Amino acid sequence: MIQDIVVNLTLGAGQDPAADYAISVAKQFEAELSGIAFSYDPIVLAAATPMDAMPPDLIEAQRAESVKAARQAVARFKQTAATAELEAEGRTVEASAGGAGSVFGRLARTFDLTVVAQTGPDQPSSQDLIIEAALFESGRPIIVVPYIQKDAFKLDRVMVCWDGSRTAARALADAMPLLEYAKSIEVVTVSNGHDQNLNGHGAEAVAQHLTRHGLKAEIKPIVADTNVSGTLLSHAADTGADIMVMGGYGHSRLRELVLGGATREILGSMTVPVLMSH
Repeated sequence: MIQDIVVNLTLGAGQDPAADYAISVAKQFEAELSGIAFSYDPIVLAAATPMDAMPPDLIEAQRAESVKAARQAVARFKQTAATAELEAEGRTVEASAGGAGSVFGRLARTFDLTVVAQTGPDQPSSQDLIIEAALFESGRPIIVVPYIQKDAFKLDRVMVCWDGSRTAARALADAMPLLEYAKSIEVVTVSNGHDQNLNGHGAEAVAQHLTRHGLKAEIKPIVADTNVSGTLLSHAADTGADIMVMGGYGHSRLRELVLGGATREILGSMTVPVLMSH
C-alpha cells in the first residue's frame, strides 16, 4: 500500500511536472502528500583579499531571494493540490546546494514513495544530486518524472525492465502496488542473443511470480546490438508505455554511490516516468 508520498518541488517554474504528477498519484492511492522546497544557502566564493569579499548585504539578498522562491513553490503546490481537491502539506527546508540531496534522501526514508523531476536543461546540477540521493540514500522507491511531462499518472501500459539483478527484483517488489492497477504489464528483457537465460532468472519466472499475485504479464524479449538503455527507451516510446519500472544502478567512487552509465542515460533521455529502486 502507498499511504504517503513526498515530492521535491521545482523552484522558479510556472509548471512543476513532478508536483502535478505526485498529486495525481496521491489521488489514485488516496495517499497523504508532502512537498519539499529547498531554499539554498548563498554560494560565497573564497576571496583573494578582504576587498574582494562579497558584501554581506548581497549575501543576505541572495538568501532572501532563495527563501522567497521556495515559499512560492510551496504556495503553488498547495494551490494546485487544493484545485485537485487534495489536501497537501508543503514546507521549505534550508540547505546548501551540495547538501540538499542528502537532506532530501534522509527525509524520504519515512515515505512510501518519492517523486522527483528529471533535471531539465535550465535546472541547476543540484537536481542531479537530489535524484541520486533519493535513489541511493532513501531506501525507498522513487518515480522520476520527465521535465516535459504533461499527462497525469496512469497505468494503462506498464513496462517492467528485467535483467535478473537484485535491483530489478527490488524495483519489481516496490512497484507491486502500481502493478495491481495496471491494465497491461509487459516484462521486457534485452540481450545480445547469446545470454537468453539471464543468469537463471528469466522473464518467465517474473511472469509466474506476477500470476501468483493475480496479475497477467506479457513477456517481450528484445535482441539488440545497441546499448540497453537506448533500446528500452525506444521500446517504451514505440509501445506508448505510461511508466517504466527498473532497478537503479550505481557504483562506488570514493565510498560514495553514483549513477551507473545505463541509469544515467535513462534519466538523461527519458520521455516517460520511471519508477526506480536500488
